[in-house]
Amino acid sequence: MHTLENASGLIVRLSGFGARIVEVHAPDRHGDLADIALGLESEEAYEHDTAYLGCIAGRCCNRIAEGRFCLDGREFRLPINNGPNHLHGGVRGFDRHAWHAERVEAEHGASIRFSRVSPDGEEGYPGELRASVAYTLTEANRLIIAMEATTDTPTLCNLTQHAYWNLAGHDSGSILGHVVHLDASRYTPVNGSMIPTGAIEPVAGTAFDFTRAKPIGRDLATLGGDPPGYDHNFVVDGDPGSLRPVARVLEPRSGRVLELLANQPGVQFYTGNFLEGSSRGKRGARYGRHAGFCLETQCFPDAVNKPGWIAPVLRPGQVYRHLMEFRFGTDRG
Repeated sequence: MHTLENASGLIVRLSGFGARIVEVHAPDRHGDLADIALGLESEEAYEHDTAYLGCIAGRCCNRIAEGRFCLDGREFRLPINNGPNHLHGGVRGFDRHAWHAERVEAEHGASIRFSRVSPDGEEGYPGELRASVAYTLTEANRLIIAMEATTDTPTLCNLTQHAYWNLAGHDSGSILGHVVHLDASRYTPVNGSMIPTGAIEPVAGTAFDFTRAKPIGRDLATLGGDPPGYDHNFVVDGDPGSLRPVARVLEPRSGRVLELLANQPGVQFYTGNFLEGSSRGKRGARYGRHAGFCLETQCFPDAVNKPGWIAPVLRPGQVYRHLMEFRFGTDRG
């Protein structure tokens, strides 16, 4: 376990197994701390985790239809681990590996840097990928996550941080009362196996409209699905590749606020629809359906198979750079 702490009392605990966020202790409007990140008690528990709690997901996060893609005229087939599709890097993705950890001095505060080498052919992906992720906690209550990667062969690279948040406390139950604003006026509709259709449509007039802040649960019943909930990619407004606002989330009772900025084209908003309460969480917590939400910035799901979309292709000589910035604060109400 690796700990970052600032003078304001914000505490972030990280694990080298999956380069994951394990705990985040943040103050409410009265200054009382609570752990707002869902997690498990031990590394052994994470080895059997199927919810990707707090990890770095890769080599290519989210879904690839039927586990197939073509790159430079060659077809690649990946393991199928989510219905008919490939999800979050496969059967043993980046979440199920130990990363090397080192403490480094960063410009804005204390930092832990994790790194690993993904060998050529791992989970079916071509090329050796050298990946790193640095977590930096600033005195301004910002958690900066900087992901980088290089390759020796053309390959896919689409990493994301997969933390589950519950701003009332990791063990406090449903997040459906959290109030969410997304800086996204469009989204990518999906088919029955959660693969984008290739269309990009406006959110206006739909249950996907978070351009005006609303509780997560307000339009849940109109979504359909079994189980119901959000697990959709939203197109982040503004210039893809530039650091810009993605989301703001308020938990009304505690007053805790989480803001996210990132430099990726999209964000997968997921409301823990498939959490079942079967895994024993930290300090005996049981995480049932809708116990946490995720904001996974990324290239769009299955983008490699969608002409005209920004494809997560990385080539020799290029550097993959993914920057996320979580800002923790409070609303005085």
